Amino acid sequence: MARRPSQPEPTPAGALPDERQRLILEHLHTHGRVIAAEFAAAMAISEDSIRRDLRELAAQGLCQRVYGGALPVATSTPLKQRQEKHAGRKMALARAAASLVQKGQVLILDAGSTNSALAAVLPTGLGLTVITNAPDIAQRLIEREGFEILLIGGRIDVPIGASVGAQALQEVERLRADLCFPGACAIDPVHGLWGLDSEESRLKRAMIEVSRQTIIVATDDKLGGSATYQVSGIDTVHHLVVESSAPRALCAAFARRGVNVVRAEPE
Repeated sequence: MARRPSQPEPTPAGALPDERQRLILEHLHTHGRVIAAEFAAAMAISEDSIRRDLRELAAQGLCQRVYGGALPVATSTPLKQRQEKHAGRKMALARAAASLVQKGQVLILDAGSTNSALAAVLPTGLGLTVITNAPDIAQRLIEREGFEILLIGGRIDVPIGASVGAQALQEVERLRADLCFPGACAIDPVHGLWGLDSEESRLKRAMIEVSRQTIIVATDDKLGGSATYQVSGIDTVHHLVVESSAPRALCAAFARRGVNVVRAEPE
């Protein structure tokens, strides 16, 4: 069944800024995104007032401003928690991403819960070679037949759930691939792909540099935001796979930058 976009609860007109900001933070925590126009309509006030609230919350470090609204502050979450969160949504994204893969290609699958779902649905019988720095992705592919698997070595960062650092970077720089699926902490249509960890971000950048095409697979909460480290500009992204509920205006902004936006089927 398709998920319907979550709307803020109607609020009496004239709510004080503190009350509006409390409701904004509650909605961010529950739904992972605030759209300024929706809150303005629900509260019967101007969008400028909501944008002012969002600026104040962002200045306090309580949210991050994005195109048309706000997202929660990007934080690093252990792999197991990420795999359990929104599993059905990530599987829908994975199926859409798998449709872009062609026979005989060499793929780089970066660490991440969405890429782990992709490893579970990649088509067999295409003679695919999969390179990954994530042991859990390698294990998923080992349990299936028909894949050539290369596991990138080096120091394992446990929260990330993958190898990072100098050895992993050196191995990646010696590779060539057809498609790269770097994990996205955030992506925006102006500045491109962002990461939270400096070593991991450098590794993602190297993965992109050795690949002919880059495909970003992103849940709604990753769209339109930024994080600590810029991985690459938007000009390096060829395809962006988004959820069926992804904001259309934001998707159009990516398309205007030359990105092929692929919308997943509803759950």
